[in-house]
Amino acid sequence: MTGGAPAEPIDVVLPVHNEAESIGATLNEFYQVVAVDGKIPIRFVVCEDGSRDNTVEVLKNLSATLPLLLITDSVRKGYSKAVVDGFRATTSSLVGFIDSDGQCDPGDFAAFVAEQQTGKYDLVFGYRNPRNDHWIRVLMSNSFGLVYRCFFSIPVRDPSCPFLLIRQDSLQLALRGNPGILKQGFWWEFVARCVTARLRIKELPVAHRARSAGITQVYRPTKVPRIAYEHILGLSKLKRELRELGR
Repeated sequence: MTGGAPAEPIDVVLPVHNEAESIGATLNEFYQVVAVDGKIPIRFVVCEDGSRDNTVEVLKNLSATLPLLLITDSVRKGYSKAVVDGFRATTSSLVGFIDSDGQCDPGDFAAFVAEQQTGKYDLVFGYRNPRNDHWIRVLMSNSFGLVYRCFFSIPVRDPSCPFLLIRQDSLQLALRGNPGILKQGFWWEFVARCVTARLRIKELPVAHRARSAGITQVYRPTKVPRIAYEHILGLSKLKRELRELGR
């Protein structure tokens, strides 16, 4: 690609769990802004993760009006496994990612495409500027970030930002080994894998909005102690694996 719209649709991955209230608005807005107004062809790759509401029905209805590949499972796999399954279902030369909660502003996507079209970068990664989450969640993220950077030297300012655009060949490098070690902290792990694979990374600021509906499905207060414990163990395991992959 050397400017203008991509020649083929970009696969945009979203993991979805119990987002029946908001997923329609999220997908329709993204498609309108990016594909209709921005003339950037896209296909959604939605990895539905064992929802207990009517998310699957909503997605099936949306697939009648939107370019959408639906991967569904009656059993909950967890965020990281859902993301990996979504990535592995992609076929386009460029692969995007947004979360399904409506916090990602689709107006930022065109700038990611433009940076990829320069040919200078393997991965364009967002950083939330500013981050629009509850202060407790931000505090938890910053605290984990201090521990994380004790394990990995990462030249990325916001390693947990769920907004990116990556080359397919680079994505395959990042998915080597056993991705999903950090079961609820996929983006921390993914960035470490990308750095280990020596990908050329460009960071761009992205608008970060309040959730359009519902509450977070991952970092609920009752889950935090267990997640923190699992993440500390997972960082050690991840470091060992990446050391082997980097040899």
